[in-house]
Amino acid sequence: MYNNILSSVAVVIALTLPNVSVGSEVTTITMGGKPMALVGQQLSVNTQAPDFTLVNEIFEPISLADFKGKTVLISAVPSLDTRVCALQTKRFNKSVSQYNDNVVMLTISTDLPFAQKRFCQAEQVDKITVLSDAVWRDFGHKYGLLIKDRGLLARAILIIDTNGTLKYKELVAEVANHPDYDAALSALNKISAD
Repeated sequence: MYNNILSSVAVVIALTLPNVSVGSEVTTITMGGKPMALVGQQLSVNTQAPDFTLVNEIFEPISLADFKGKTVLISAVPSLDTRVCALQTKRFNKSVSQYNDNVVMLTISTDLPFAQKRFCQAEQVDKITVLSDAVWRDFGHKYGLLIKDRGLLARAILIIDTNGTLKYKELVAEVANHPDYDAALSALNKISAD
């Protein structure tokens, strides 16, 4: 319990102080209160964001490099077929229209592209770009967000600036909880204005 409190405090500090990161000390999250290990290296704020390759709805490869020169908000979710993930995706889909073309919002999950397409059509998610990490798990490994033995991503919000630097990170300690939308959008406003 003490470690969970410290992890939560580290996440809050990372959100409120722009040059402080969660770092590699967060290697587990909880799912329904049960600890889950994350695979991959935790990234620190103010480090270069590694490139990754995902697929879109027709299995075309899409990489971070495709968004070079743009501010990129990444909303990582375990599965679009769950309530919190659906709400998180719809929230950012609604928010993206208030930004210019230099801001891109991505939702990334390990759902198959067919399932993502079905979800987007049913929920009228048509402004945010939804991508799948189901093929190579490249994003999950490189960003330390792949839940070991589950094949799912941890819930997280990442913002990468126009220079390819990770400027904001929120790793949600309990998968069932929502991220701090207001803090993420506030950070996005600041980062995209710089």
